[in-house]
Order: sequence, then structure tokens, then C-alpha cells
Amino acid sequence: MNVTLKPFDFAQAVARAGLNTNGQPLATVKDAKGPGFQDALSNALGAVSKSQNEVAAMQREVQLDNPTVTLEQTMVAMQKSQIGFQATLQVRNKLVQAYSDIMQMQV
Repeated sequence: MNVTLKPFDFAQAVARAGLNTNGQPLATVKDAKGPGFQDALSNALGAVSKSQNEVAAMQREVQLDNPTVTLEQTMVAMQKSQIGFQATLQVRNKLVQAYSDIMQMQV
């Protein structure tokens, strides 16, 4: 059996790894297309905050006996806001757990 080894091409290896020959990434994070995780998380947190603010306004209107805002609408909005907050809290807990798992890994 004849085994021949090809010479190692460093430039080709780093190109496949997505790096320049000096070890820097070919594309920076800013060059990535589409919304990133930070944008998605920011939008989700903004939506939860907006929902909570709307519920607070609805609660004030119910307390002031505004006939255009019903108690049922307010209670449903409160439950939706609570579910959104709980989902956000679970995502945060999973991110913290993932971070601590990564930090505890042996190198």
C-alpha cells in the first residue's frame, strides 16, 4: 500500500476556518447580514416593557372609572403581560445557566 502525504497548505487551512493568514476573522460581526441576537433580544425586551406600560395605563383608567376601558380587557392584558414577563425571565435564566456552564468547562 502506497501512502503519500500532501504538503500542508496553511493559507488554505486558515481560509477554511474563516480567518486571514494573521489569525483575524475574515468577516467582522458588523459585516454579518440580518438581525443579530442582540437586536432580537432588545426587541423582545422592548415589547415586554411596552406591554407592562400599557397594562399600567389600563389599570389607572379602570381605577378612574373610564367607561372605554373594561375590567375584562385589563385582566386579559395583565395576563398577557405576565406571560411575556415569565417567558423573558426563563430566557434570562437559560442564558445565565449556559454562561455558567461555559465558564465551568475545562480548557
